[in-house]
Amino acid sequence: MKPEEKDLSFRSGHRERLRQKFLADKLTDYELLELLLSFVIPRRDVRPLARGLIDKFGSVYQVITAPIDSLIEYKGIGRNTAIFIKAIHKIMLAGYKSNLDNVTIFHNEKILTNYCLLLMTGKTKEEIHILYLDEDRRLLADDLHSVGTVDWAAAYPREILKRALELNAKSIVMLHNHPKPNTSFSTEDIKLTEQVRDLLANVDIDVHDHYVVSGGIVYSARNMFLLK
Repeated sequence: MKPEEKDLSFRSGHRERLRQKFLADKLTDYELLELLLSFVIPRRDVRPLARGLIDKFGSVYQVITAPIDSLIEYKGIGRNTAIFIKAIHKIMLAGYKSNLDNVTIFHNEKILTNYCLLLMTGKTKEEIHILYLDEDRRLLADDLHSVGTVDWAAAYPREILKRALELNAKSIVMLHNHPKPNTSFSTEDIKLTEQVRDLLANVDIDVHDHYVVSGGIVYSARNMFLLK
């Protein structure tokens, strides 16, 4: 058997072993990423690539949520592979969002926080999202309110009020990210929360919570007693 034939046979057998380990729920994180990459890079040993991506980004989760440009910049990741990875990210987001459409978030906060993490992790600029909820606190809409810079994004409380009335929302969740890791609510964030809360209270619309996503952590204004 020629060397290239032996290599092909080994890869085929190795990938089948990965599939069997997946079915038995015994894959390590890097093996899970390796399995995913094997479907889009069929003719190459992707073990070094999987390990390298996790070393660079920190975890499988952070690879999936990394910006597409950052993935393409990594040696060995082409445009098609980066799109494949981001497609998985989009599928995960869609799954959580469909749950928010049907599940009362008050009774399953974990779904909401996971959605927030998936939505905001890896962003290089601050974004503000407003989630509008019906009377049962199911998701009516997730609106991208604004995109700013690395450490600031504009907010318009009256626009939030206008949109809430259009949707007949009964409560909202405010959400934004801090690209700088492990930074919680700023003084400006707290002031904004209070301004929106007081404005919406005039028409009996509640601010359910305000989340900040930073460094893989979801900070809750309600849990930190910032929503009085």
